[in-house]
Amino acid sequence: MTIKTDHRLLYLQVIDRLKKDIESGVYQEGERLPSEFELSKLLGISRATLREALRILEDENVVVRRHGVGTFVRTRAVFSSGIEELFSLTDMIKRGDKTPGTIFLSSETREVMDEDIQRFDLTPSEKLVVVERVRTADGQPVIYCHDQIPAKLMPVNYKSKEEESLFNILENESNSRVLYAVAHIEPLGYHDRISEVLECPPESSLLVLKQMHYDQNDDPVLYSVNYFRADKFDFHVVRRRV
Repeated sequence: MTIKTDHRLLYLQVIDRLKKDIESGVYQEGERLPSEFELSKLLGISRATLREALRILEDENVVVRRHGVGTFVRTRAVFSSGIEELFSLTDMIKRGDKTPGTIFLSSETREVMDEDIQRFDLTPSEKLVVVERVRTADGQPVIYCHDQIPAKLMPVNYKSKEEESLFNILENESNSRVLYAVAHIEPLGYHDRISEVLECPPESSLLVLKQMHYDQNDDPVLYSVNYFRADKFDFHVVRRRV
């Protein structure tokens, strides 16, 4: 059935039609839409009109287009958080009414490098603990974590506490309560290893959040590089005019 009985601009009609099809379940979250040729034929429109409609739908975060793969219905984020709010990953998952879990990948205590000395204000003789984990929500992997903490702040038996929030470990073991963080967020389309570890579908990209966390004494205590599945997490920020 075509949509040319409507008198509005054609690409606007296409946008409304595709939104209605998505809302009614004709196209499910994460599903790939028919090819441009098939969809334009189905709707009785030109491919140029369809491309304009898909471009706007992508800008509105309704669909995701992957070059050489296709156009997919965007999966609605399960977890939504203001970037100005600081929660542990455990609390963030709990706030999404999911049960947090941890897949412990690796850990090591190593010598500090020049960038570590500058980042944490350490001496060359100090050590750094590096931990790799995958955080899960109801058993599904959603965040890949690469964390660095000065060894002097970590308990000797920290490996036995792999299920715990690093925020809690720091507070309970070294009296370092994380109060704020300086964050940088970057989009990443695909990562050869991490996308596979997080079981990302082809249409899903990653959000990389790099954060230096500071305690109540303004000391840097935790540097994290976290890779979030963009189909599961939505970060936003409230901006006020000053």
